[in-house]
Amino acid sequence: MTDAPNHDTNSDATTHNDSSDNETRIGVDVGGTFTDVALSVDDRLVTAKVPSTEPQHVGVLEGIEKACDDASIEPGKIDGFAHAMTVSVNALLERGGAKTALVTTEGFRDVLEIGRQDRPDLYDLEAEKPETLVPRDRRFEVDERTTEGGVERPVDVAEVRELAATLRDSDVEAVAVSLLHAYADPENERVVAETLREELDVPVSASHEVLAEFREFERTSTTAVDAYVRPAIDHYIGKLVDEASDAGIPEPQIMQANGGIADPETVREHAVTTTLSGPAAGVVGAAATVDDDDVEGLVTFDMGGTSSDVSLVRDGQAERTTDAEIDGLPIRTPMVDVNTVGAGGGSIAWVDAGGALRVGPESSGSQPGPACYGRGGTKPTVTDANVVLGYIGPETALGGEMTLDVEAARDALGRLADEAGLEGPLEAAQGVYRVANATMTRTIRSVTVERGHDPREFALVAFGGAGPMHAAALADSLSVDRVVVPRPGGVLSAFGLLAADESYDAVRTVGVDLDGADRATLEDVYDDLVADVLADASDTDAAQVERAADCRYAGQSFELTVPVDEEFDAAAVEARFHDAHERTYGYAMDESIEVVNLRATATVPGTEPGISHEGTGDAVVGSREAHFPEAGARETTVYDWDRLETGASVAGPAVLEQAESTTVVPPAWTGEILADGTLVMTRTEVDTE
Repeated sequence: MTDAPNHDTNSDATTHNDSSDNETRIGVDVGGTFTDVALSVDDRLVTAKVPSTEPQHVGVLEGIEKACDDASIEPGKIDGFAHAMTVSVNALLERGGAKTALVTTEGFRDVLEIGRQDRPDLYDLEAEKPETLVPRDRRFEVDERTTEGGVERPVDVAEVRELAATLRDSDVEAVAVSLLHAYADPENERVVAETLREELDVPVSASHEVLAEFREFERTSTTAVDAYVRPAIDHYIGKLVDEASDAGIPEPQIMQANGGIADPETVREHAVTTTLSGPAAGVVGAAATVDDDDVEGLVTFDMGGTSSDVSLVRDGQAERTTDAEIDGLPIRTPMVDVNTVGAGGGSIAWVDAGGALRVGPESSGSQPGPACYGRGGTKPTVTDANVVLGYIGPETALGGEMTLDVEAARDALGRLADEAGLEGPLEAAQGVYRVANATMTRTIRSVTVERGHDPREFALVAFGGAGPMHAAALADSLSVDRVVVPRPGGVLSAFGLLAADESYDAVRTVGVDLDGADRATLEDVYDDLVADVLADASDTDAAQVERAADCRYAGQSFELTVPVDEEFDAAAVEARFHDAHERTYGYAMDESIEVVNLRATATVPGTEPGISHEGTGDAVVGSREAHFPEAGARETTVYDWDRLETGASVAGPAVLEQAESTTVVPPAWTGEILADGTLVMTRTEVDTE
């Protein structure tokens, strides 16, 4: 079933840890609709899925309690706790963050509003840019001047103290400080930030601490985002740490957008790093459970109740970016490169003014949820369409507790059919399924075809409550021949938290020509960056440090990141950049190369939980009629996934049911169960009745 709001124990799944064989660890991921839990205990993997709550920590603790009840352990027996949440991204999307002030160099208060030359819609004369996080009456200037060469006019501390009094009277809840060229010489900005911290009892985010990188607009925007979400993150994590402590649970390690976890204090001081932490955890989980040795890489497809997230994994590592945007707000911190679209199981189907059928982005959430949940929801959703199509059966019990209201789903789709001029609930359901799949296919193309990758050379990894139901249909439209559904696919983001490494990043702009760069100067910068990231690591002896450089051809506006050896080798950097440019854009140039930024990343490897699977056999639980694109209505075998034995072959059409998700194997596809319980679906040549 899809998006189950309750819990279940995968009693046949076991975990084998490396250095921490007997540790009991738990991962909890908060989504827009449900909170997922994965508990590794006594060589078992126990999972749970509960409705997300507001405040979020209530659902987190409820999920932990349910998983522990199923495992017959007390929460106090948990040795490690990793967590991903949506607090920061919700604050941005709902504009529910702190009342924030911006302090900047005199004459530059409007940088957030001016932004860049690009517009949301180039040919729309009435197009509007997203509203800034800091309105003009809360943007303040100080008389100072720093250039790329250093401080030319020191800041006046007395002026900053007067400004602090003004901010105090304005009842601001957070302050962002972003002075001109502070990435090159942060002295003036450091004085302003430290003075404000002395004078005010609110968090102060300084750009040289958040993002010591050039590009004034992006640096200021990222710093403003950090300040804007910081009080919410601080309050949430503080509350979660306290209540976890009361329950005897260790303080949580928090998933960052870069795909690594960090301790609570580090995250509270760098709140912007928590944006998109949940989707990042799912990609980490996919990379940990699926082998990509014999394919170009993996396209990860996470479809939950509210949205769908798509990303790439290559060479076992999630693709990362430092050029991201959330709701029109540039954020330049390193993060897993995730593309999100508002199409999930709870996405509401509707008819626009022109009579066209649309799906999302509005969602029914978990309360009242889709019509089939029987909680008062009346609007048709993707989940209701899957019920009418037969992918979710009338006998399916959500999480073992909530039964489906099939007639409510048919009624909701029937009303949609009337509005859209369709013949009935079934035709409406087929339309909703097709429109939702088209939306998600476009998103997958945006991270593959539009970036020079052939999706046919990748495997599609599907997870989330609803992802495995749609995966094969998406693969058909993309000519992808292999779909992989991990055993804990319904809660893979939570499982990914158990596999995540600690990870910390630092960056600094240097802006030098590669040919004339002084290696000793660059090594000094790297020494500082490495010291910064190791200072946050929990175990410096175990930490693995990687160095990189952002480079570009002279005259270009954007950079590519290439690895740098332990000793800076200009020839090696040049060769790697030429290769990266040709791989990305299809050509290399005989032009001089600029080294724009230097980067360092410290990683403390985590312990990946391995899963073995021992099905009991006798997995067929029945059959029902299901409707498939092209193939039409077909009698479809229904299996209990947990009972399928290793090596079992499943011929489509078939439905594999788990507590947290449902997988559809269409006609012309077959599936095989691997040793860890993973399902690998491959396309067959002929669809035989």
